[in-house]
Amino acid sequence: MKLLARAGRPNLAYRTDGDGEPLVLVHGVGGGAENWDGVVASLPQKRFQVIRLDLSGHGGSGPIASPCTVQDLARDVTDVMDALGVKSAAIAGFSLGGLIAQSLALDSPDRVTRLALIATVAGRTPEEQARSTARIEVVREKGLAFIAEGNRTFWFSDDFRRDHPDAVEARVQQFMACDPASYLHAFAVFAKGDFGERLREIRQPTLVMTGEFDTAATARMARLMHERIAGSRLEILGGMRHAVLIECPQRVAALLAAFA
Repeated sequence: MKLLARAGRPNLAYRTDGDGEPLVLVHGVGGGAENWDGVVASLPQKRFQVIRLDLSGHGGSGPIASPCTVQDLARDVTDVMDALGVKSAAIAGFSLGGLIAQSLALDSPDRVTRLALIATVAGRTPEEQARSTARIEVVREKGLAFIAEGNRTFWFSDDFRRDHPDAVEARVQQFMACDPASYLHAFAVFAKGDFGERLREIRQPTLVMTGEFDTAATARMARLMHERIAGSRLEILGGMRHAVLIECPQRVAALLAAFA
């Protein structure tokens, strides 16, 4: 990983792989660039220059010291692109990364050639919004360890937890290693952010995918995104919950390669 120093903002860790068309991969809250490892390994390396970063407050990047916005996190992406001399790229975002990708497509459309929204959110119902907001208080009051065990079943299918316990444990330990204050600031962006009312403004070719049984980035939300983004493609990944990058990276990579 390389480090991008920024005055007045958290330093950013990032890496690139391969040559060709730029493809930027943006991870979810409590994750990091390495969550894309399986996907990157399955992409055609000579076709893409794959760009990955640890968002502010995650992995090797600097901590988030105060409340931030989705636009602040979107600037993480464009600052890395600028450092690499990349004017525009296909952007694939997972979970929080998908919210950031939506922000970029809407507010910096010239930076985005294609858009992939993976296991992300839009158009939450009032009940879904209330649950997301309540989780902020749970983490603030009880800490990351309190929700870590529940994340195992939220993230992974029963079969994957049984057959790949080491991969599940590695993801839980990555989550537990998060800086708690940074996690709260980043999760607040994810919990409160919603571009559902602006989706019709998106003009880039768009791929929407999520797990069939994802209880946060639901299939209903994916269908709403598909309906509101003209010409978009929808993929519901059968049997999957939230952690599709880790549980079925080859499927995700195949869909990205066919689309991008």
